[in-house]
Amino acid sequence: MATKSSRVENQRPERTVSGNSRLGKHTGRRIIVVGGGAAGMMAALAAREQGAAVTILEKNQRVGKKLLVTGNGRCNLTNMDLDIAHYHGREPRFARGALSRFDNRRTIAYFAELGIVHKVEDGGKVFPVSNQASSVLDVLRYELERTGVEVICEAEVKDIKRTGDGFTVYPAGGGMFGAGRVIIAAGGRAAPQLGAGDGGHVLARKLGHTIVEPFPALVQLKLAAGFLPRLKGIKFDGDVEIILHGQSLRRATGEILFTEYGISGPPVFDLSRLAGELLKQNERPLLKIVLINNLSRPELDQLLAGRFQSRPQKPLDFSFVGFLNKRLAPVLLTAAGVGGNKPAGLATAAERKKIAAILQDWRFEISGTRGWQSAQVTAGGVDVAEVDPRTMESKIVPGLYFAGEVLDIDGDCGGYNLQWAWSSGRVAGENAAGQSSP
Repeated sequence: MATKSSRVENQRPERTVSGNSRLGKHTGRRIIVVGGGAAGMMAALAAREQGAAVTILEKNQRVGKKLLVTGNGRCNLTNMDLDIAHYHGREPRFARGALSRFDNRRTIAYFAELGIVHKVEDGGKVFPVSNQASSVLDVLRYELERTGVEVICEAEVKDIKRTGDGFTVYPAGGGMFGAGRVIIAAGGRAAPQLGAGDGGHVLARKLGHTIVEPFPALVQLKLAAGFLPRLKGIKFDGDVEIILHGQSLRRATGEILFTEYGISGPPVFDLSRLAGELLKQNERPLLKIVLINNLSRPELDQLLAGRFQSRPQKPLDFSFVGFLNKRLAPVLLTAAGVGGNKPAGLATAAERKKIAAILQDWRFEISGTRGWQSAQVTAGGVDVAEVDPRTMESKIVPGLYFAGEVLDIDGDCGGYNLQWAWSSGRVAGENAAGQSSP
């Protein structure tokens, strides 16, 4: 069975499954990787380096489809700050095992060997100098072919059976594959338009694993406010904060975007997991928006007083032109309970205080998150209490391994989820093949 993954169009593509049977052939040292995303490709390459015969079974027409859209098409490979606080799940400390064995520096060095020159941008984000996610996928596909990893596409796995000291894997298109060990790296439910689904969770559950209920993460938030369509498209640099029962739970800073349904932007994505988790618990969290985050409250009051008095005849809402987006001022003044048509010079100190409060503490009820099609990653998944963090091997089914988004580990924006894919995939592949990183 020849398999060819290609990096350029004149090479042969990965083949598809068609009633194939691989029972009884090299099953002891044969590893089946379910899923050809970032984690699956890394797991396959790591296992192949240790001498195992490896087959990737991928449901899509091509491996790495989701990788192409990461980092807005530029592929945010990793982040220079791998503090465990950037990871989430019921037990985020689980991620330390894999992250310490294959960290950001090893990731950068690994891809450098494959030809990827990197650069570090704001926030420690690491990108290929090419600014093309396709270049990362190209070198991975080339390496799969070069090392002899078998890649079979349009082969969605529907069942995995424990058979003696190995496994039998059943693709939906018919046929069966025997393997000594299996790595499930089938991802999660985020971005179904790119082929994502819950197949990995279904397989894990069939094999006896517990699934922490998945929900969308790194996703936009819906807010309860009828005027939001008037703010659609307005961007600003500011802060967002989750408030529950009067307590601040988490805060993030960066470029924020108003939408017709709520709010978006990297800081919002970083808060969305917590918001989604609270909503699942039937809590009613609030989102605090700070439009002006570079001034203290007295400084802001002084600035407003100066603007209002410098041209006292201007309508109050017009006095914000040049300071705020002009579509924002009327909505903001209404929220503050201050009329926008009055002359700016007639604004009282009490009214300035109300306006300043909205500029630095505008609160909205979070009514929900956007759905799976908008989500960048899946929160929830295979319960990590049932997986060995040192090897990624199941504690329930010997010889079964997990990697990537299928597990109940997810990260913040900024390369953390791809690093988790590389790290967990590397550790799973090496240990499935019988070798582990020092």
